[in-house]
Amino acid sequence: MNEPDTAVELYRQMQLIRRFEEESARAYSLGKVGGFLHLYIGQEAVAVGTSAALRPDDYTVTTYRDHGLALARGMSARAAMAELYGKATGCSKGLGGSMHFFDVEHYMFGGHGIVGAHLPLAAGVAFAAKYRGEDRVTVVFYGEGAASIGATHEGMSLAALWKLPVVFVCENNEYAMGTHLDRHLSVTDVSKKADAYGMPKDRFAADDVFTVRDRVAPAIERARRGEGPTLIEIRTYRYRGHSMSDPAKYRTSEELEGHKKRDALERLRKQLLDNAFTKQRVAEVDAHVEDTIADAISFAEDSPEPGPEILEPTTYVGAFAR
Repeated sequence: MNEPDTAVELYRQMQLIRRFEEESARAYSLGKVGGFLHLYIGQEAVAVGTSAALRPDDYTVTTYRDHGLALARGMSARAAMAELYGKATGCSKGLGGSMHFFDVEHYMFGGHGIVGAHLPLAAGVAFAAKYRGEDRVTVVFYGEGAASIGATHEGMSLAALWKLPVVFVCENNEYAMGTHLDRHLSVTDVSKKADAYGMPKDRFAADDVFTVRDRVAPAIERARRGEGPTLIEIRTYRYRGHSMSDPAKYRTSEELEGHKKRDALERLRKQLLDNAFTKQRVAEVDAHVEDTIADAISFAEDSPEPGPEILEPTTYVGAFAR
């Protein structure tokens, strides 16, 4: 096996996300998590593979399906779970919930709830990096449901015009809420949108986390060299509904099971188990992940609710600085 240590680490990250999401769903069904909950189960290789191609101080921006990216970028499971529970120890002090994770320490600038509206924000982050002379790239994730949104194209147009250091990653999971892509896109190859802005493009499936890393890396380095943005469409699939309120009856069980047979997490797990050097490490990783998730749940349950003392610093600009 090539890069065994890296393979184990990427497996750890994907397994952590998978188990975090499964336990998030359980907590939601028990009434411990309120609001919306959009799970990342099945898409883990996109966030983990892309993060493997980034530097720790690069910027990321994403949609409301944000738990996976937050964990891949380094957010603790404690801070993530506490946010779902609406606790003051959460990454957004319990005020953002599932859709609005934010982690300044790891340069993860949101979870955003308005479809497509975060792409111009990401272009702004990339503009700031270029203006300041920073050697940093911004990667923004969006779904194929945002591919026809006006703000999406405004962000791409400015990014291409000003050669901003940003990479647009379309996580095409085939269903915009419950609508299959061929019912709302006249051209289902989302990567072709790049042609309108004169930016390079790529398109591939996220069946292997190393493929994601290695295909995204050239676009990141191109942006870092000052050569402008790239649009990458990554074909992926979510195993659960759009949110916890969605039973996903618009697809067949045969379709779902077909995608699960190509699951990137299970594929990597099998490769590790087939290798004598890494087989034992899989069990160690699994045990560590279970301990981490159990600890995160206990931490979230024991943490305090947000109190009135956070009203001023979360309402008025500059209050944190005083």
